[in-house]
Amino acid sequence: MSVIVIEFITLDGIVSDPDGSAGTPRGGWAFRHGPQAVAGDKFRLGRTLEEGALLLGRATWQLFSRLWPGRDDPFAARMNAVPKVVASRTLAHADMSAWASSQLLDGGLVDAVKRERRDVVVTGSLSVVDQLRAADLVDEYRLLTFPTVLGTGRRLFPADGPHAELECLSAEQAGAAVLTRYRRPAR
Repeated sequence: MSVIVIEFITLDGIVSDPDGSAGTPRGGWAFRHGPQAVAGDKFRLGRTLEEGALLLGRATWQLFSRLWPGRDDPFAARMNAVPKVVASRTLAHADMSAWASSQLLDGGLVDAVKRERRDVVVTGSLSVVDQLRAADLVDEYRLLTFPTVLGTGRRLFPADGPHAELECLSAEQAGAAVLTRYRRPAR
């Protein structure tokens, strides 16, 4: 089992509001490069979506549950079918009907991830990523880096965060962005 974090990110490390849905002054930066820049399986998840699970925070799940069920391309079909686990203290089980295969996380986040037998993909959901990183549970980062510098916003790796040494697995151009994959070295 691996924990894979996927994020849209700017050259200066900002991950907040890539689609503009949060209404921040500089939001929507990833989508300024056109719909093809973010469409499809840009993160090369492949079989992971067929055999793994998505782990989402409340805000990301609520956004995605409004977007993905209405799409009908092959990648959307995989996103809609994958089991989705939602980390939230405010959503009710009844809310999970908004997006097929969604369920609320049972118990604490870190313990639930440690018990998981499938690969876990975390998309967006910075509070979830922060908790998993603090517990040293993130195995891989797949970052789609856009040629944008914002200067302000929430960073994936905050200045006061823990030190980490990562190994670069690959880097490839993906439209206007570059997909990089980093993994922590074998222990």
